[in-house]
Amino acid sequence: MPSVQPGGEKAHGPFRSEPGTLLEHVPVAVFGIDDDGLVAYWGPGAQDLFGHDSAAALTRPGALLFADTPSRNASETCADLVERARTLGYWRGRLTARHRDGTAFGCGFRVFPLKGSDGRPVVMALASRSDELDRVKTNLAFLDALFETCPIGLVMLDQDLRFVHLNQALADMDGLPIEAHLGLRTDDVVILSDGGEYQRMLRAVAAGGAPVVGALVGMRPRGRLDREQVRSVSFFPLSQAAGSSPGVGGLMVDVTDREQAIVEATAGRRRLALLDRASARIGTTLDVNLTAQELVDVAMPEFCDGAVVEIVQWMDANEDFDPARPLITRRIASGTILPPPATELVSGVEKVRYPPGSVIHDMLRTNRPISAVVDEEFLARTVLVESRARLFAESGLACVLVAPLIARGTVQGLAMFGRSANRPAFTRDDLGLAGELASRAAICLDNARLYSRVQDISLTLQRALLPTALASTPYVEVAHRYLPGSHITEVGGDWYDVIRLPDDRVALVVGDVMGHGVPAAAAMGRLRITTKALARHTGDPGALLAELDACADEAGIELATCLYIVYDPRTGRARIANAGHPPPLVLRQDGGVDTVDEVLGVPLGVGGVPFRTTEIEIPDGATLVLYTDGLIETRGQDIEAGLRTLRTELGGSDGPLEPMADRVLARMLPGPPDDDTVLVLARVRRLPASGG
Repeated sequence: MPSVQPGGEKAHGPFRSEPGTLLEHVPVAVFGIDDDGLVAYWGPGAQDLFGHDSAAALTRPGALLFADTPSRNASETCADLVERARTLGYWRGRLTARHRDGTAFGCGFRVFPLKGSDGRPVVMALASRSDELDRVKTNLAFLDALFETCPIGLVMLDQDLRFVHLNQALADMDGLPIEAHLGLRTDDVVILSDGGEYQRMLRAVAAGGAPVVGALVGMRPRGRLDREQVRSVSFFPLSQAAGSSPGVGGLMVDVTDREQAIVEATAGRRRLALLDRASARIGTTLDVNLTAQELVDVAMPEFCDGAVVEIVQWMDANEDFDPARPLITRRIASGTILPPPATELVSGVEKVRYPPGSVIHDMLRTNRPISAVVDEEFLARTVLVESRARLFAESGLACVLVAPLIARGTVQGLAMFGRSANRPAFTRDDLGLAGELASRAAICLDNARLYSRVQDISLTLQRALLPTALASTPYVEVAHRYLPGSHITEVGGDWYDVIRLPDDRVALVVGDVMGHGVPAAAAMGRLRITTKALARHTGDPGALLAELDACADEAGIELATCLYIVYDPRTGRARIANAGHPPPLVLRQDGGVDTVDEVLGVPLGVGGVPFRTTEIEIPDGATLVLYTDGLIETRGQDIEAGLRTLRTELGGSDGPLEPMADRVLARMLPGPPDDDTVLVLARVRRLPASGG
């Protein structure tokens, strides 16, 4: 055992203070006395307690560490201490010690014999001030009594917010034994619907942040799911003294009865907030599927753990609900925050068949929301397919709530919400909230459904009025494309045609009626038919547009554009008139692209302005490019920028027209177009000289 030499304060004996909160607050001195009663070892803390450094203490009589008392002197006290250690093997007690400055103080000693490295016996002593020991013992006794008898919930959490220590009062609040808490996280014990605010508060305190005093928190203990509680909580960071583990200490008081009004108000605010979000987020588009998905996304995770929206497939618009017949629905939206197989349960089916007597039939009898526990009876009544029933049972969903989607007095479909066993079952208030959500979503879904129907009618009308096959001629090869706008925008009035004229001439025409829907499609059809009739009797393109302008005025068509080109293969020249339409392009065989923009005129419907005809030569083998603004004008990009992009895409193009048309559309419109789009490519050939 190495001794501490003078000046060698760093050399320790066989014992040294281990880091910890107790020894942090109660200094311990370690020293040794040999058979001759001399100080043989001077360990850590000894100088702090007695005031002597190692040079002044080592080899000195141990009596210098003790004070004289009326019953014995210091030497006798030291000899008695050594004798007790050798005789008893271990002794502890209190004696009067003496500081280097002569001050006497009470001191607690623990002594025991050892053999030094040289084989000689030595008595090792651990000493602490009596007043410090008394203070710590008092504090420990107070803490023990506090944890055992205090009616307030007390808790100690580690830095990962796991339970390390708690009292019976908190265990009773949670409905869980003390032993069952240990090692669990706080969110394993209670359910909160605060978006993670409680956990963020605890983590901030654990990280050494400011204490939290008297915060009111609503929670539902997993051991007492039948009762939501409001607790007044106070938390403070643990000291981390002398390297102890960080964490959080806290006090909790159940103030539910006092704060019941707050509980109800908080729940009411949550419901209103959810309805407010639903109003803002459901119905942002006129797409049925997107609207249904918005309802699912709004409901999770605050209201439920999984949701689906299904549309009832009635035989006709006048069909009434018959409880004796199966009900067929089409699932159009779904989602869940639960792990598999819940994801497969909600998304793994498109058509659903509910047998008579199902929970869905129960709901449709009253057209009011209902809830049900997911048990064997529910599965037997509602789920026909055994594999689906097994998925349902294994999904983790413990209860469901079904609400009808009713709009304009008609059941459009249903919304089904599900919760896992980790959440409370649906309450009466939840039924009302689900009914509100479903009612708001049903109106949006019905609007989207009606819009889709009008959209389909418009698209059908437009396609019926557009040419199914364009006129063919040996001197003009044509490839054409028409793309309707995305489902979010209504069908527009884009149109085009290729008209065969006398003397091998060919008329190319493309136009756009301003507006959308059935009126635009009908106006487009009228202009196309009128243009075809006028083309056979009006040789000058400018005169044709003037006649077309008058017809538009008579028909009440307020605004439309039209580009009209007549190509003559005998001369290789084209006569062009333009009523406010994007200019045509000429793609030469060498890959160059020319813009014919000197003939721009006012749109049809303006009236009072003549239309000018210009004539240009088209190189043999060149390709005329006609299009509508949907090809070059997109959200975030103006027409001029789009036209430059189109010229770039066309530059250097060669080869068959059909692949070229597909390539240009794919590059110009990588996603669904915002507006209707027409592209016409016409490659021209001159009439051989022998045929002139």
